[in-house]
Parts: sequence; structure tokens; C-alpha cells
Amino acid sequence: MALSYYPSIGEIVLCDYRGFIEPEMIKTRPVVVVSPRLRRRGNLIGVVPLSTTAPKPAEAYHCLIQLDNPLPAPFDNPIMWAKCDMYSVVAMQRLDRFKEAKQRHGGARQWRVGRANTLQIAALKKGILCGLGFDSLTIHL
Repeated sequence: MALSYYPSIGEIVLCDYRGFIEPEMIKTRPVVVVSPRLRRRGNLIGVVPLSTTAPKPAEAYHCLIQLDNPLPAPFDNPIMWAKCDMYSVVAMQRLDRFKEAKQRHGGARQWRVGRANTLQIAALKKGILCGLGFDSLTIHL
């Protein structure tokens, strides 16, 4: 099920990349929202995918993100790497929240999102510029 709201910058949600073609991202993974909602573009959103695997070697377009509140399994590693070279604009229908583990005594399904802090968002912006080959513009951030 897709999100029913436009997430804010820094919100971490799931993105279903299935249907893309390798070497593009082709699986479901956490992403950080990096674009604001723009007029006449309400169904598109800019995101940066996250990985629990450290890049080898780390480049200027990789950002280490340490989450204060880890995401639900299987993404529950508090250390994640933003793949800023894989920045993409996707349809809102690809995005969803994380499912929490089911409660033992029944009850409604619990959902949640993650959050990147202000410093991490600034690092993501620099990483995106580097990933696009605009390293020289990072001095303006």
C-alpha cells in the first residue's frame, strides 16, 4: 500500500524499486526523502536509498547515517549507508511505511517511519552533488 501523505524531508520510508532495470536499484529498500513537495509535482518525490552494507571503498557520494531509533527488521542495523549516487525521483505509489512486528495479543498493525537529523540531511545534499559530479558546488551548502 502506498503512502497516503507526502513525507517530509528527512523522513525514512520504504521504496519498492522493482520494475527498474539493473544496474539500477531493483529491490525494496529504505530511502531518505530529500525533496520538498513541489507544485504540479505532487506524485513524485526525490529519494536516496539506504544500505546496511558498507561501501568498499567509501566515496564522497556515500554518507554514513547512524539512526537513533533503528528501523524494524530486516533493516534494524542502526548504521546505514546512503547511496547518494543512486538519487532518484520516484512515484509516491512506490513508497510505504515500515511494518512493526505483530503484537502478541492481537490488535491493529503498527506502522512507522524513520528520521534523518539536520546534520545527516546536510551530508546527504553534499553526497548527492558529488554523485551527480557537482563536487565543486558543495562549498555553497
